[in-house]
Amino acid sequence: MSEMKKYALLDAVNLALHRAMQEDDNVVVLGEDVGVNGGVFRATAGLRDAFGFKRVIDTPLAETMIAGLSVGMAAQGLKPVMEIQFLGFIFAAMEHLVTHASRLRNRTRGRLSCPMVLRSPMGAGIRAPEHHSESTEALFAHVPGLRVVIPSSPARAYGLLLAAIDDPDPVIFLEPTRLYRMNPQPLVDDGKRLPLDSCFTLREGSDITLISWGASVQETLQAADRLAEQGVSAEVIDVACIKPLDLDTLEASVRKTGRCVIVHEAPKSCGVGAEIAASLYERALLDLQAPIQRVAAPDIPPPLYRLEQLYIPGVEDILAACDSTLNYA
Repeated sequence: MSEMKKYALLDAVNLALHRAMQEDDNVVVLGEDVGVNGGVFRATAGLRDAFGFKRVIDTPLAETMIAGLSVGMAAQGLKPVMEIQFLGFIFAAMEHLVTHASRLRNRTRGRLSCPMVLRSPMGAGIRAPEHHSESTEALFAHVPGLRVVIPSSPARAYGLLLAAIDDPDPVIFLEPTRLYRMNPQPLVDDGKRLPLDSCFTLREGSDITLISWGASVQETLQAADRLAEQGVSAEVIDVACIKPLDLDTLEASVRKTGRCVIVHEAPKSCGVGAEIAASLYERALLDLQAPIQRVAAPDIPPPLYRLEQLYIPGVEDILAACDSTLNYA
């Protein structure tokens, strides 16, 4: 049997877009440089040649227009997949996302829906300027009517993007840039969807629960390996869909281990980690044997590339939080 082909996360996104467009003629892709150039990271490479300029649309540098077009297309039966080149450029599109895309189903009492996907690279770690390194997922998670999905592996990028395109309501699909070409993994282009609203338990454990998403899953798994060398059994959970949250899976894990550390790249204050911690305190306070710890970026804008490694939470930061949690008296 021949060896299964390996794909990086970026390749998996491209594969999923090809699959979705083959399966459904209503799927269209639009954004800056997505057609002729195949996207700034080449996530949409080959789509224009395969499906033509009417379905793979190069737009002007106008995020407000891209979002507005996508809402209109979705309301009329198309399934637009719009790309914002970097998450730091998304703010011009927020008016359409917050006041129209997220509310269309409720506003029309179900007569219209908004089956659109907004894709954008997110996070630091590729030595780019500050507007190319944002992790502002909490802004979107706060908006009722928006789903927010952040894959952390090629397989999850593939399955979750296909599911997001199928969803009848708007999905914000954020792709961690520093994972784009990291660790290619075996992947079958079988069209299999993954559930949007479920966490993924990547590693079973009994002593402590480590919760993360996006690029920070990599450091979290490395920390779990280090803990195993010390005889500590860590359960690692990839949240994947931060809105809505699969709190049942998180609660069950924390009730089992009694200890929890939450890791994310976004700034600590008012982050998704705070929401998870608050929810776990509400649901499982009496099962906790130590306060929940959060490991996150400092409350400053993303720094220039020379300081990125000081900004992004690292393995040693996670281990320090675990040590505090495990030795709490």
